[in-house]
Amino acid sequence: MADNGKNCDQRRVAMNKEQHNGNFTDPSSVNEKKRREREERQNIVLWRQPLITLQYFSLEILVILKEWTSKLWHRQSIVVSFLLLLAVLIATYYVEGAHQQYVQRIEKQFLLYAYWIGLGILSSVGLGTGLHTFLLYLGPHIASVTLAAYECNSVNFPEPPYPDQIICPDEEGTEGTISLWSIISKVRIEACMWGIGTAIGELPPYFMARAARLSGAEPDDEEYQEFEEMLEHAESAQDFASRAKLAVQNLVQKVGFFGILACASIPNPLFDLAGITCGHFLVPFWTFFGATLIGKAIIKMHIQKIFVIITFSKHIVEQMVAFIGAVPGIGPSLQKPFQEYLEAQRQKLHHRSEMGTPQGENWLSWMFEKLVVVMVCYFVLSIINSMAQSYAKRIQQRLNSEEKTK
Repeated sequence: MADNGKNCDQRRVAMNKEQHNGNFTDPSSVNEKKRREREERQNIVLWRQPLITLQYFSLEILVILKEWTSKLWHRQSIVVSFLLLLAVLIATYYVEGAHQQYVQRIEKQFLLYAYWIGLGILSSVGLGTGLHTFLLYLGPHIASVTLAAYECNSVNFPEPPYPDQIICPDEEGTEGTISLWSIISKVRIEACMWGIGTAIGELPPYFMARAARLSGAEPDDEEYQEFEEMLEHAESAQDFASRAKLAVQNLVQKVGFFGILACASIPNPLFDLAGITCGHFLVPFWTFFGATLIGKAIIKMHIQKIFVIITFSKHIVEQMVAFIGAVPGIGPSLQKPFQEYLEAQRQKLHHRSEMGTPQGENWLSWMFEKLVVVMVCYFVLSIINSMAQSYAKRIQQRLNSEEKTK
C-alpha cells in the first residue's frame, strides 16, 4: 500500500499546475480561484438564495436522470433481466396458493431488513448532512425494548404488534430473569442490519477516490480535494483537526486491514477520510469493505447496544429520575413529566385491550416527535442545498473549460 503512494507527491505537483494556452499558471492563483468558487457555491442555500437554489436543484435532478437514463440504455440486457425477474416476483406475490404463507414470511423479513439497512445507509452515505438515524430510530427502539423487558420480565413480546408496538406477553416472567444478553439478542437483527447499512453508505467515497486515482482525472468532490491538500501540507499541519485527519490517514495506509477495522469499530466522524485514503492508495475492495463491515455491523454495533441498554436499565433510569428530582428549586417540576412518561409507558405495556384508545400525550414524547420532524426536514433541506451546489459546480467547470479553449 505504501509503494502505491511513492509517486503521489509528483502526481500532486502535476495536478496543481494548470496549462493555459501553453503556459502554466501559478499554483497559488489556481488555489485562490478554487477557494473563491467554493465560497460562491457555499452561498447557494435556501435561506440566502431560495429561487436560485431551487432552480439549480431542479436542473441537477434533470441532469442526474439524464445520466442514469443513458447508463440504463447502454445496459439493456441487465434492465430486461431485472424486469423479467420483477415480473416473476409480482406474479408469485399475487397468485393464490400454498406458497403464500412463505411469501408473507419472506415479505415481513425483507421489509424489516430493508427498513433498518436503509436507515443505516442514510446515516452514513453523505447525502446533505447525513441523517442521524441511530439517535432518531435505532437508539430509541433499543431503549424501548430495554424498558419493556424490565417491566414485563420477558422479551417474548407478541408478534404482531411487535416490533411496531411493544406490549407485555400474557405470561410474564419472574422478576430478575432479564439479563443484558437477552436484551442484546432481542435487538440483534435490527442493530446488525443498521450496521450493515452504515458500512454500505461508506462505499461512495472509496469508489470515487479509487476511480480518480486510476483515471488520473481531477475528482469532482470537495472531500477528495481537501484530502489532496492535506497530503500536500502534511508537514506543516498545526491544528488538531488536521493532525487527527493525518493520524487516520497514516493508520489506514500503514496498518491496512486492522487499521480500517480500528477506525470502523468506534464512533468516528472522520471515517469518510479512511474510505478516501483506501480508494486513493488502491486498497482492494474486500479488504476495505470487509474491515468496515466487521467494525460497524459487529464491533461498533455491540458497543452502542450495550451502552444504550445499560443506560436505560431499570435501576439506572430510576436513579436518573431521582437525581432530576434532587435538583434544587426546579427538580420536582422537572421530575414530574419524566415520571408521567414512564408510568404511561408501563400502562401501555400492560393494557393490551386499550391499544386503540386515545391517550393523553406527554410533553416529552411530543418534543421528541417534533425533534425527529425538524431533523428530517433539515436533512431534506441539506440535500436540496447540496444538489444545487453540485449544479453550480458544473457551471463553474464548464466556464473554466471554455476559458481554457479560448
